[in-house]
Amino acid sequence: MKRFLTAKWIDLLMANYAVEPELLESRVPPGTELDLFEDKCFVSVVAFQFVDTKVLGIPVPGHTDFEEVNLRFYVTYKSGSELRRGVVFVKEIVPKAMITFVARTVYGEPYETWSMSHTRTENELTYRWSDNEVANRMNVEIGENLGEPGVNSVEEFITEHYWGYTKRGENRTDEYRVAHPKWDLFDLNYAELEIDFGGTYGPEFEFLTDAEPDSLLLAKGSEIEVYKGKKLRTKN
Repeated sequence: MKRFLTAKWIDLLMANYAVEPELLESRVPPGTELDLFEDKCFVSVVAFQFVDTKVLGIPVPGHTDFEEVNLRFYVTYKSGSELRRGVVFVKEIVPKAMITFVARTVYGEPYETWSMSHTRTENELTYRWSDNEVANRMNVEIGENLGEPGVNSVEEFITEHYWGYTKRGENRTDEYRVAHPKWDLFDLNYAELEIDFGGTYGPEFEFLTDAEPDSLLLAKGSEIEVYKGKKLRTKN
């Protein structure tokens, strides 16, 4: 695969919720299956920062550093004898209209452009994203560095998916690979989440607005590489 994009992903804040698999079945790309952890199906709100972004090795002026917040879930795809673990996005929100335009028209990714900001101090991190009717906020107080997630832990499950899958129709799925090292995690001393799931992600997710996440993770992040995708062969 040809390397398409490089960047740093930093301060990845992940709120993870267990949901019924039926909620996601219509969104599962052809040829993939929901990936469960200890029989639990998860969706995650992931807020983070792109830094020093380059497309085909070239920085695009005004589009190198920005926030993203996405809602994602987890799938597997069997490629020969290899079981690939990946993510599928319900919605990806960025503050740059050009990124949204290219992602939607060329790659079929569910991007939207909203107002976004973040603040970061030594001990506190806040992400905000809003449109004309909805305002969301995630705020945490950062504790000690916990190191890499444990083997076979839920933290490893959430952070260690290295493929992306996009449903492009009833019989088409696109696949791409994301490469990065394992990420250190941080303890969180305090967290406050104000997420309007219904207004942001659709009425089927409204029940999560008042739900407590099963887990909340903060990953340090790293340099990443995204490789050019391909169309999968899927059965009708």
